[in-house]
Amino acid sequence: MIIALIAGASGSGKSRLAHSTGWPVLRLDDFYRAESAPDMPRGTSGQIDWDDPASWDATAAADAMTTLLHDGVVTAPVYSIADNAPVGQHIVDATNAPAFVAEGIFATHMLAVCHARDLPVVAIWLDRGRFITWWRRLQRDVRQHRKPLGVLWRRGIALCQAEPGLRRAAVAAGFTPMTMRRAKATLAALN
Repeated sequence: MIIALIAGASGSGKSRLAHSTGWPVLRLDDFYRAESAPDMPRGTSGQIDWDDPASWDATAAADAMTTLLHDGVVTAPVYSIADNAPVGQHIVDATNAPAFVAEGIFATHMLAVCHARDLPVVAIWLDRGRFITWWRRLQRDVRQHRKPLGVLWRRGIALCQAEPGLRRAAVAAGFTPMTMRRAKATLAALN
């Protein structure tokens, strides 16, 4: 079994790509810490900075990936963005799959962990136009009532501006930038 680690800007289509494989999916965004957790990172406005990796439990995510690869099954949290908290758990079962997908905005932080733990991995940065990504993200977030519109607008602009730097960091970390079409073909070849 191999891990298909999919990174990309928020709204780039990571979840869509993950589900198109038909493989089990470990949603790394489900490892966000609860809003009430101590020492949550805050921006200058005092609001929690959900784009800061400190808002996320990297150790729990890495342990879940390792367990899923070695045991084929893991219990993972279910996180509600609207509630800013975990709201339950679910089972990810990869016992009969050639691979599983781990995807999320902090996936770039997991490649070094995979290498350190000697986990087989293919690392993809889903490369879409940043203005298309911005528009898709805004539509999704409004449709899902993730946050108040003003927050979504400000965060969306900040993420759009940050996207080129995020891409550079992902490539430097070892991710391969791919279009949706190329990523689907690359993952299909793993079957």
